[in-house]
Amino acid sequence: MRCVSLSLFRFPSLTARLWVVGQMAAARLALPRVPGIQAWKLCGSGTGEGFTPVPNTAVWAILAAWRDEETARAQTARAAVYRRWRARAAESWTVFLATTSVRGRWGGAEPFVADAEPGPGPLAALTRATLRPSVALRFWGRVPDISAVIGQDPNVIFKIGIGEVPLLHQVTFSIWPDARSMAAFARADGPHARAIRAVREEGWFSEELYARFRVLGEAGTWGGRPVLQERIAA
Repeated sequence: MRCVSLSLFRFPSLTARLWVVGQMAAARLALPRVPGIQAWKLCGSGTGEGFTPVPNTAVWAILAAWRDEETARAQTARAAVYRRWRARAAESWTVFLATTSVRGRWGGAEPFVADAEPGPGPLAALTRATLRPSVALRFWGRVPDISAVIGQDPNVIFKIGIGEVPLLHQVTFSIWPDARSMAAFARADGPHARAIRAVREEGWFSEELYARFRVLGEAGTWGGRPVLQERIAA
């Protein structure tokens, strides 16, 4: 079974942040040479919880697809590019995922393969969209309301907004305790549902990808503690 990893890194100082900006070029050369890696993306994040068009220069991400979980865990721990990022970061966290469903494309390609069955435990949702420039302002005008609704939902375990190109490329990632709680949020009437209707009716996106994952585990901490351990135990 293949595996997807999302690794987040928090860079505290201006020097470290300038360094990671340079890694947007350097890591592109290093990642294709990591054994077992099948696809990868380098992403920045937005301010707040990430769901804003204003870049957060402190938080950066490496999203990768691997041939299996063992390889994903080994290479995110030992590969030189990951070690360099951790050495400069004040904190880092990686979540390991198995793809249960996926539709759409990312940059014209299919980065994930759905080869896992849904399980009873926590699951993650990832959406990636390329915005049409003509509707970007309308889209970002709705995002603060959507972000507030997600932030107030008592069920969401984790959420972040990342992306490759500010304003035009947006990736949302969230972890939920089960399928029921995620579906309840998606179906509830409110800013999120209204935005989804506008996307469909007005054709906001030139490219879309939607993926669901079974959560396999984590490594590291975020906000000073493991993300999954505490919430799942509760």
